[in-house]
Amino acid sequence: MDAILQVEQLVPLWLRFAAGFVVLIGGAEFLVRGASRLAAGFGIKPLVIGLTVVSFGTSAPELAVSVGSSLTGNSDVAVGNIVGSNVMNILLVLGLAALVAPLVVRDQLVRLDVPLLIVVSFLVWIMAADGIVSHVEGFILFGGLIAYLLVVFQTVRKGGKAAAVPTDDDVVDAKPVWWRDVGLVFAGLVGLTIGARWLVDGAVAAAEAMNVSQLVIGLTIVAIGTSLPEIATSVLASIRGERDLAVGNVVGSNLFNLLCVLGLTAALPPEGVPVSTAAINFDLPVMCAVAVLCFPIFFTKGRISRGEGLLMLGYFAAYMAYLLLDATGHEAVTPLSWVMLAFVVPLTVIGLTGAAVLSFRERLQRRERLMELREARAGSAS
Repeated sequence: MDAILQVEQLVPLWLRFAAGFVVLIGGAEFLVRGASRLAAGFGIKPLVIGLTVVSFGTSAPELAVSVGSSLTGNSDVAVGNIVGSNVMNILLVLGLAALVAPLVVRDQLVRLDVPLLIVVSFLVWIMAADGIVSHVEGFILFGGLIAYLLVVFQTVRKGGKAAAVPTDDDVVDAKPVWWRDVGLVFAGLVGLTIGARWLVDGAVAAAEAMNVSQLVIGLTIVAIGTSLPEIATSVLASIRGERDLAVGNVVGSNLFNLLCVLGLTAALPPEGVPVSTAAINFDLPVMCAVAVLCFPIFFTKGRISRGEGLLMLGYFAAYMAYLLLDATGHEAVTPLSWVMLAFVVPLTVIGLTGAAVLSFRERLQRRERLMELREARAGSAS
């Protein structure tokens, strides 16, 4: 490991930054290819693979950055990385993936995973309200991760295995080899981690040279850098048609960030992890609002359309604009926040809520028609 770090130090930051993109895309290709083969070979739903193996793997950079920052006393980078990554995973990653192709949303996400994400997001905000996520609260969050995994795998066991659907790779190789696919997943995770780190190194060095604060670096550059594995994986999964993998990766990564990354970040130091006033008053509420935004978007017609993807990207642009204007003390911060809070956000909430209500009514009507059809068939049979 020391030899690798010594070699990295000899490589210029700009070259590492450029090479990081290549390594990142290659890692995403290996990860998606291996994960989709494993799902098909073992008859496991791609959604479950996305919620567990892929999402936990792509969140490895957040875990490394946040725990390392917490142990070295850079708590603002640690918290900003987690909160910023969760915001960007939904607004940027899902927005880009949906722009490539409309994403399918399974009922399990609407019934279990998204409501849980909303609850955990607000729970973290409540825990941080006193200015610190304590040592004990960190263990509580990590315990929640174990409980979540048990529920997911229990659901898989009760539901049985999904039918193995051949992928393009399976057509070429009719006898998938599990050790090869596990090797692809592992190689993909390593590539994603190294590529993200190289990108972050160059970006953080540039930001520090411009005297940007630790919280802003954590919320923007580091958060984007550590979210690059999710971006690469979800967008590539969407291109390859593995849309369950794309959506499950984002939701699972956000749960992993809060329950595992923040849990361990707070649990390892005896004093817990401090949370700045700026994060409590703005960034954590934004993270909760974005989690709530998922529910009506995911609920409407069981898909995320390209239009909804554009909406997410628009909010991402507004969020980044606010952070950058606030960091530079620009006078446009107040008008921007007023416009977002007074007009854009309420209109979006009203529109999405109306769409969700209409979608719910359509589902009820379809169920009623199915019941009537079944009763008619039963009557004709008797």
